[in-house]
Amino acid sequence: MPIKATARYVLGHNNGQHVLLEDACVVYSGDTIEYVGHNYTGPVDEELNLGDALLMPGLIDLDALTDIDHLILDSWAGPEQAKGHQWSEDYFRNRRADVFTAEERQQIRKYALIQLVLHGVTTYMPIASEVHSEWAESFEELVGMAESSRRLGLRGYLGPAYRSGVNVVLENGERSVMFEVDRGREGLADALRFIDHATELNDPLISGVLLPCRIETLDIELLKATAAASEERDVLVRLHSLQGLVERELIRERHGVTPLELLDQVGMLNERLLIPHATYTDRNPAVFGEDRGDLARLADSGASIIHCPLTSMRYGSTLDSFNAYKAAGINISLGTDSFPPDLVRGIDAGVQLAKILAGSNDAGDLAGYFDAATLGGARALRRTDLGRLEPGAQADMVAFSLGDIRDGVHEDPLRTLTLNGTARQAVLSVVAGRTIMADGFIEGVDLDYWRAKAQELFTRMRNAYTLRDALNRPSDELFPPVYARLER
Repeated sequence: MPIKATARYVLGHNNGQHVLLEDACVVYSGDTIEYVGHNYTGPVDEELNLGDALLMPGLIDLDALTDIDHLILDSWAGPEQAKGHQWSEDYFRNRRADVFTAEERQQIRKYALIQLVLHGVTTYMPIASEVHSEWAESFEELVGMAESSRRLGLRGYLGPAYRSGVNVVLENGERSVMFEVDRGREGLADALRFIDHATELNDPLISGVLLPCRIETLDIELLKATAAASEERDVLVRLHSLQGLVERELIRERHGVTPLELLDQVGMLNERLLIPHATYTDRNPAVFGEDRGDLARLADSGASIIHCPLTSMRYGSTLDSFNAYKAAGINISLGTDSFPPDLVRGIDAGVQLAKILAGSNDAGDLAGYFDAATLGGARALRRTDLGRLEPGAQADMVAFSLGDIRDGVHEDPLRTLTLNGTARQAVLSVVAGRTIMADGFIEGVDLDYWRAKAQELFTRMRNAYTLRDALNRPSDELFPPVYARLER
């Protein structure tokens, strides 16, 4: 029998675009939406009255942190201090090791997935730092994460991250990449093995994809092999690229072309490609400051970008600009990339940055950002049944409460949520018709335990930076406190 969810506001879908309904409902049966609108009179098995809330499509996070928070540590440093957060040349050659055991890495993954659920994310593609791994991610690690994801009920697009090189600080203090190309081949083999594993699971909530690391950490043959595997198996590839000047300089030095040109040369620049960040195109002021064709090239390829506005802002950069990329016809999806996995805060950051860049308040395209968090993500995944609340779509939805006095007044619920709220206001999350979170609770999950466990693991991760730093500085020196701390 169907389930009926009623809320003061429902973000439905009509004629290809989101529309807002007041005092409306969504009716779903199994994993599919049957009805969106007012005054439903058919029989239902259960009714969920969400009250003063916004019920909308589940958020799609295509660069979702599945790790312990590191931005809280490394988003404050200047260029020289930041070198201490990378692998030293000596660490790469002689001393690299896993900071965590296999079991602890699974604990980290589960903690991060719980955070996604609590923040209203229903579909995700994971990202984790490799800095505290001996190399990258293994097949076994992703098998374990897939099982945790299935138990929680999230919709995941998964695969082990792989690379043939590592960003390091050389003995002379310069930034570079050092390679062990065989490790890259092994990583790709693991990734293809996981795609086969995901197929064998036959679970609609788990899909295998290719998730190589940053473009500068892949040698040319691994780039080509990844592109070929994506074409042969018709699977998505997500590759962090166009995200920094160091990357651009390394690629130009090694290959004689820009990162975007390299993606095209190896056969990867197509509709199967997802590019996190994509902030350093030719229109970026740090590159040329004018559009010389990069946006048209991206649009014509059919590739999607994954805009991570909150993380970009915290590292001192931004997309220049959301409106320009959108006007060029580029599909824009959203990601969080760091903690918290809060796309509401991310949307707010993106909207305000767009206003600053344009020098005009009307440049804050709020509808465009909510589209990116839903429809843009679905388009990147090639899933027309995601990202929308309409009959026939998957029953993936999230409700954000707007009933607290601290939420302020209601003029438009999307503006109220963006300007006054956060994704912590999620009170219901449904994936494929299954309620995976209600009123901040996840069945079978002890949130107090996971909070304490995460703090324990984070402390170990923080202390391990000393081992990788070329100067072996203690963590308190690498990550100085805001104010001096007095001893008891």
